[in-house]
Amino acid sequence: MDTKIEDREEANFRPWAEQFPYVNGGLFDGKADSPRFSRIARSYLFRAGELDWQEINPDIFGSMIQAVADDEERGSLGMHYTSVPNILKVLDPLFLDDLRAQLAAAGDNVRKLKNLRRRIASVRVFDPACGSGNFLVIAYIKMREIEHEIVRWLDDDPKSWIKLENFYGIEIKSFAVEIARLSLLIAEFQCDARLINQQEARLNVLPLHRTGQIHVGNALRLDWLEFCPPAMRMEERTTDLFDTPPKQAEIDFEAKEVETYICGNPPYLGSTWQSQEHKADLAGIFKQRTQAWKSLDYVAGWLMKAADYGATIRASSAFVSTNSICQGQQVSILWPLIFATGRRIAFAHTSFKWANLASKNAGVTVIVVGLSDEVKRPKQFSANENGEVTAKVVNHINAYLISGPDIVVYKTAKPISSIHQMDFGSKPVDGGSLLLKASGRVDLALNKEQEKLFVCRVYGSDEFINGIIRYCLWVDDAHRDDVAKIKNIAARFEHVAQMRAQSRKARTRQGAAWRHRFDEVRQVGNEAIIVVPAISSENRDFLPCGLLPAASIITNKNYAIYDAPLWNMALLASRLHWVWIGTVCVRLEMRFSYSNTLGWNTFPVPTLTEKNKADLTRCAEDILLAREAHFPKTIADLYDPENMPEDLRRAHERNDETLERIYIGRRFRNDTERLEKLFDLYTKMTQDKETKAKTAKKAKAKS
Repeated sequence: MDTKIEDREEANFRPWAEQFPYVNGGLFDGKADSPRFSRIARSYLFRAGELDWQEINPDIFGSMIQAVADDEERGSLGMHYTSVPNILKVLDPLFLDDLRAQLAAAGDNVRKLKNLRRRIASVRVFDPACGSGNFLVIAYIKMREIEHEIVRWLDDDPKSWIKLENFYGIEIKSFAVEIARLSLLIAEFQCDARLINQQEARLNVLPLHRTGQIHVGNALRLDWLEFCPPAMRMEERTTDLFDTPPKQAEIDFEAKEVETYICGNPPYLGSTWQSQEHKADLAGIFKQRTQAWKSLDYVAGWLMKAADYGATIRASSAFVSTNSICQGQQVSILWPLIFATGRRIAFAHTSFKWANLASKNAGVTVIVVGLSDEVKRPKQFSANENGEVTAKVVNHINAYLISGPDIVVYKTAKPISSIHQMDFGSKPVDGGSLLLKASGRVDLALNKEQEKLFVCRVYGSDEFINGIIRYCLWVDDAHRDDVAKIKNIAARFEHVAQMRAQSRKARTRQGAAWRHRFDEVRQVGNEAIIVVPAISSENRDFLPCGLLPAASIITNKNYAIYDAPLWNMALLASRLHWVWIGTVCVRLEMRFSYSNTLGWNTFPVPTLTEKNKADLTRCAEDILLAREAHFPKTIADLYDPENMPEDLRRAHERNDETLERIYIGRRFRNDTERLEKLFDLYTKMTQDKETKAKTAKKAKAKS
């Protein structure tokens, strides 16, 4: 099948081999060992051969390939399969919708239809992480369908002008590249069979011809301009105001730059999971631009390369990505760099759960972001819980994928508002030896006085939200020697010392010297604590915050405001703060991941009068009293959206009304209005702070 018919006599093939056609294309190049089939495997092969493969969908083809490859191999080959509906969330708003709109606008105008056909024939689609080629395949099929409508209107030559050479791909593994090339050939054959006729399709399919510009390589290290260089196309031009078809002698043509559309589903890889090679890939792109590049997800490299490419030649881009690049500190690192190239967000599909038809599909939450320098009226797409997508045209989409100006929130060590400082809880770093279950407390066999001195109730996020009872050993330096004489406790301290001494971190190894206490202590244990869990569900209408008694110990799974006035809790419990955290902080899938430096310290709060603080304190007290009335229900029970007690909900409503009247004198109409006000206030407060800092610096320089 890799030998031409005329060369087979010299090759001395057996007669039965003559029935096999010449395939070419490198698909059967070289030698491969034939597999040894068992009886069952042979029966499966024959059964597969009995199926009708003529109408095989590339969607199913990609699914089949993914199912065959094992998990580790599939990931290393870059074949993170994307279903057709998800691919179209990228391709439709990127350029297919515009082609369809032009087709509708052309009507039966021959000149416009021919120009549109020329335009489609010159469009280049470039997937720099093409995997098994599904984005390129679906783009080709949809472009052929639009071209077919033009042919039908013109009654023109049905043979397609769209060449596979206009489809570019880069993939790091050769096996995936071969699958992508073959997938494009299958797509071409199917389109010819469906849109022209079976005879024409069979004439064109063998021997295999050039299958697009798909090559093996590391997309983050290649020069995309060399791989997919600038190109021009010719388009008919007329100055006729009434748009009547010109005479042939009057036809003029002008050169226009070819449209290039970059798309795909690159590998994500958060900063924690990147290898040294991945870090080196990102360093080549970002090291000279920002010192914080190591915190970026791997997918950020593709967005930056696409923005650089689009700043040089006419190109728009859109990628599937994890939603983390539009949350938290990555926004302040990545997006100012992208915007500096002149790119803006042309459309965005907000967070949705990943799904495809593969046997083992990835369980991640993703977004789609489209970049262009020609943004008139950007579109914002969102999906509800039932998967139904709604779209709205907005004035501008910012880096948080919300309608609004390009504001970037930067983390800060101190609050920008007159609110109290928030810190982590204390970090055990103990290998579990300082933490106790309820039964572990009994096993220590301490008397009541010893328990009172050395054992405290401890709260991580799970303990606080779900009411789980746990304890910890909490020993101050003054009692270190006394408690070391208690055998059961001394053994636990020894385990702590051994665990810390074996750490790779020098700071942790030093902690072996204070084996009797948490490695990082941020409280003295004698003040009331306002607490908010580090991770919590997005399904609750309010953040799970609360007040804990002085004897409580907070772990680093929580954030805490130590010994602060209760009105601070009213802010934490508000819908305003819920909206702010959900926008500017990172999310784990869709769950809230709280941050003191990015969420609390940046939260813009107007100047509060003493009356404002008294009113908010009363609101916080009402929330706590409403919770207490339903004891022993946990935070998880009380804030279940379907079963939240009415008195607790009313207490939160009063809190929201009190706070929102401080902001604008009335309740906000919706979360969009809340965000607009918060971003506006954040901008003013940070600008005022910068102005005051510059003024103070000048005054100091003069003195």
